[in-house]
Formats: sequence, C-alpha cells, structure tokens
Amino acid sequence: MKAKPDGQPDPGQERGQERHAKTGRRRTGGVRLPFNERRAQILEVAAEYFSEHGLTAQTRQLADRCGISQRLLYRFFPAKEDLLREVYRKEIMGGFKAVWFVSLQDRSRPMQERLERFYAEYLASTLTRKWLRLFVYVSLDETNMAPDYIAAFITQLLEVIMRETAAEKGVDLPDAPELLLQMGWSLHGAISYYAMRQHLYGGGSSLPDSVVIGLNVRLFLSGFEAMLAAAQEG
Repeated sequence: MKAKPDGQPDPGQERGQERHAKTGRRRTGGVRLPFNERRAQILEVAAEYFSEHGLTAQTRQLADRCGISQRLLYRFFPAKEDLLREVYRKEIMGGFKAVWFVSLQDRSRPMQERLERFYAEYLASTLTRKWLRLFVYVSLDETNMAPDYIAAFITQLLEVIMRETAAEKGVDLPDAPELLLQMGWSLHGAISYYAMRQHLYGGGSSLPDSVVIGLNVRLFLSGFEAMLAAAQEG
C-alpha cells in the first residue's frame, strides 16, 4: 500500500511517552492506558480521521487527536501502511457478519422477508457514512483492498441471493457465473447507491429506509424471471 510519507517524528517530543511504549501505558489527562486499550483507541480515532481526510492524511495530526506523540504512535504501528491495513481489516472487513449468510439461506421464511431483513441490517450497521468514505478512499488507492472485500464477501453474497431466489421460484440458473453476478448487482448496487446518496452526495430521500429497501427487493424479485430470460436470449 502506498502512503504519503510523514517525515521523521520530532526527537524531542515527549520522551516520557517513549518510556511507556512497550507497555502501552502513558499519562494522558491523568489516564494511563494498557497497551491493548491504547491500540484500540488509536484504531478508533484513525478510522474516523482517515474517513474524513483520506488515506494520505498525516499521522502527526492523527497522533495529536489521540493525545500521544507521533513517536509513540509508531511504537504501536511501525509504518503508516501497518496502521491503514489494520483500520481496513477492522472497519471494512469486520463490518460484514457471517450470520447473514445463514439467515439468507433460511428457507422457512420467504425470500422477500429474508432480503428485506438482511438489507435493513446491512444498511444500518455497514453502509454508514464512515464505512462508505473509507471504502471510497481505499477504492481510489493503488491497493487491492476494495477488490478483496468484494471477493471475500460480496461475490459470495450475490451467489447466495441468486441461488436462494431461484430455488424459491423453482427455476434453474444458467451456468454463467459472471452473468449471475451482474443480476445480483442489480439489487445490491441499488441499495449501496442509495446509501451513498444518503451519506456522501447530500441527495438523501425523505422516505424511510424500509420503504426504499422494500421497493428494490420487490423490483428484483418480480423481475427475476425476466432477467433470466433476457440472459438466456443474449
């Protein structure tokens, strides 16, 4: 991952912080944090900071926000790339719940209910302003982080949605994985773009999320056979 160099930390910065670097303990406003708590605090602040300022933002300002020196920050994360990877792992990859795959395959409930419940939770817990901004920034960065997320979760998600919808409707799916993914994206992309309009573009809807989700789910389900027919004709 490429990261804009920040320069060397000031050798004179708060030497007292360095004495506590190995244990992660230092005094900030009278509070001394254990190593794991300090590391978690840095990651929490870093996620907000990079989501607002982009991946090229300087770690010196990040350290200031954390109430620590830049030198101490590097004790926890020796390189900026290490910090960015951990923010990505925690905030981007960690936002997807494996239990969603299970609930989407629960055939005791109709597919419309399964999809509406999933996208309500996904919209509320994952497609937040912070998550979306981070994802946009990592997409623009010269790394594989965004494609990795799609490969790890979204491709499997769309395969499950297509397979379960076809099973409920009693139709066979063509042996054309790329085509099926495009069909799945017609739903997932619509929900994702709705979240981007809400959080990034300032063009949000006054309708409740449940109404927008319901509209897109019904559109996908009602047009499912027509999409398959068009795919087979092509």
